Amino acid sequence: MEAWDVADDELLGPAFIEFGASDDGRFRFVVVEGWMDCRYGQRDGRPCAEFSWEGHDEEDPASGRGWAALEPDGSLTGHLYLHLADDSGFRAVRAEPEPPAAGDGR
Repeated sequence: MEAWDVADDELLGPAFIEFGASDDGRFRFVVVEGWMDCRYGQRDGRPCAEFSWEGHDEEDPASGRGWAALEPDGSLTGHLYLHLADDSGFRAVRAEPEPPAAGDGR
């Protein structure tokens, strides 16, 4: 996130943005968590998602909008807007899958 310190991005746990198999998704950063209604398309010739979202900012209801575009290196760049509040650009990289825990049979 451009507008917040990296250490702040994970106050609720690891920061993430996740797009579902259908037109949904979710994200979390700092103390904001949201559920997205996504529309997929193209932005400057690259795959992108534009979305509205609802969720909470700490304990308060919150909503807004945003977008994310796929970069040639596989990362996402985008911008997230909180309705009548802050906004920030962001860059996200794909999370590596966690290795199976020892002894869990996988």
